[in-house]
Amino acid sequence: MGRRRTIDRDKVLDAAEAVVSAVGAAGLTIDAVAKAAGITKGGVQYCFGNKDGLIDAMMERWFNHFDNAVAAKVGDTSDAATAMRAHAEVTEHLNTAENARTSGMMAALLQREEHMEKNRIWYRGRLDSLDLSTEEGRRARIAFLATEGAFLLRSFGFVDMDDTEWRDIFSDIVALVPDAS
Repeated sequence: MGRRRTIDRDKVLDAAEAVVSAVGAAGLTIDAVAKAAGITKGGVQYCFGNKDGLIDAMMERWFNHFDNAVAAKVGDTSDAATAMRAHAEVTEHLNTAENARTSGMMAALLQREEHMEKNRIWYRGRLDSLDLSTEEGRRARIAFLATEGAFLLRSFGFVDMDDTEWRDIFSDIVALVPDAS
């Protein structure tokens, strides 16, 4: 009786992200991911079911990674404006590879309504957490929208920004939300 082979889901997700980074969202196929991960197509399907399941897992991992980084910066405070400041600070420190990975994921998201809906829920949750009856809440909203705008403009290559300009922009964004500590 043979031993059941286990597949490392994270390694398969790493392979999927590498495929998106190398050939774009259109090249994300079960076959391409299987080849990149060194497993069979059936192995990928066993882990994720189908391409939509794979994309869902990629999105969930990215959202969790990002949210955990924000939570680590926020610490014990539950203030939504502080969370928006942390959101901007985490985004500022994303490296070029993370930007490319995320923009590839965004391109994949745009292909299916179900994936767009998950993205909408994630964004709406951030915006709905703010108390817009306060100046701090309104400034935090502007900082959040500016953060996401700068991120998308740079990630999709709509605006070329070197690292100095990127840091300068985020210095201005973070200054919109006073540090609560």
